[in-house]
Amino acid sequence: MKSHSIHVCRECGTTSPRWAGRCPGCGEWNTIDEERTSSASRSASRSRLTLEATSLRDVGEQATSPFSTGVSELDRVLGGGVVAGSTTLLFGEPGVGKSTLALMSLRALARSGTAVLLIAAEESTSQVAQRARRMGDVPAGLDVAATTDVAAAEQLLRDRRPVLAVIDSISALSDDALASVAGSVPQVRHAAERLCAVAKSTGTALVLVGHVTKDGELAGPRTLEHLVDTVVRIEGDRHGSLRFLRALKHRFGPTGEVGLLEMVQEGLRDLPDAALALRGPELDVPGVVFTVINDGTRSLLVEMQALVASSSGSPRRVAHQVSSQRLALLLAVLEARCAVDTSAFDVFAATAGGLPANEPGVDVALALCVASAALNFAVPRTVAAMGEVGLAGELRAVTGLSRRVREAHRLGATTVIVPAEGELDEVAGLTVHRCRSLAEAIEAARTGTQ
Repeated sequence: MKSHSIHVCRECGTTSPRWAGRCPGCGEWNTIDEERTSSASRSASRSRLTLEATSLRDVGEQATSPFSTGVSELDRVLGGGVVAGSTTLLFGEPGVGKSTLALMSLRALARSGTAVLLIAAEESTSQVAQRARRMGDVPAGLDVAATTDVAAAEQLLRDRRPVLAVIDSISALSDDALASVAGSVPQVRHAAERLCAVAKSTGTALVLVGHVTKDGELAGPRTLEHLVDTVVRIEGDRHGSLRFLRALKHRFGPTGEVGLLEMVQEGLRDLPDAALALRGPELDVPGVVFTVINDGTRSLLVEMQALVASSSGSPRRVAHQVSSQRLALLLAVLEARCAVDTSAFDVFAATAGGLPANEPGVDVALALCVASAALNFAVPRTVAAMGEVGLAGELRAVTGLSRRVREAHRLGATTVIVPAEGELDEVAGLTVHRCRSLAEAIEAARTGTQ
């Protein structure tokens, strides 16, 4: 049997007979890998197949209603749960909690009597059992198998036909019929194609655990995202406890929802209210202002912090979990429009608890943080600020302003600083300062909120 080499782009899937530094399909550099195929497979692909077409109006409705994964925050992101016969790709950085989240779902479903299966390609069964015991009692219906052979995994899925199955991870599976090594683009694509086909034919809801590259992107071929029905990313600071779930693709519902989890000693737990986990000690010091961000259908209270210190050399600008570009812009606006000059000082800006805040709606709070630290006045912790800042120093309205204000009031705010424009529902017991410019907002924070 003769073998033949083709070259495939890992980004777009374009094939070519010879290697090139730049892909002719997508234009990316150094993305073409060699893949060897046999003459038998090529002749089989050229064989004629009989295909029949069916009238679309005669096709019956198939059940696509989701069932719960047993993890409420994951259900929130997936619009109620997973669909039978679907394939979900769960990926994230090492140590962020991918395997733990998948095991949580399997434990919850097994406890309710649902048939589940875990195929471990990176750990032995004893290692999986040890991790499962750290999370609590292991239910009797939670089955596990350890293999790196995609054919063995495929056959096991066909024989057992579980309601939910997890492959941990797709990058560790391989097929000996392919010349490439495990984890290569051809192997990952081949394994995903076979497992997706099994999920559709058996009705098993399949979860594939994936890895990320050093740049934080999904590892493997770009076609992997097109093969699966849903792509879910779990993210968060490895040194913090907060974890975010986001659906980047979902064929059975909308994307944009966010799920919150907290990493604890026993594993992960649902976090319906992030404010309870992010609250720190109540210190009335300069440089601290609260704001509210909207993420999906959730409104999250964020504590913005800034520190302005004397510089021993070239002034530094350090931003953590906030946009460094927005910080630089706001420092320029503060100097030009509000007479708050920090050009000779080091400026550090961050959010408390590791909660990212990169949307324009945090501009006012971030600017007030810097002004508070530079002018040495403390903003009361019962004050929340929200709005976007323009280059002219004006405050611009942001989407969902009423929802942000209601959430701030629910969590203890008695005063809010918001742009003059924008619809805002009246909230009993809440003082509202509508400001047209950043200078007015600073003045309100210094005098009108005390």
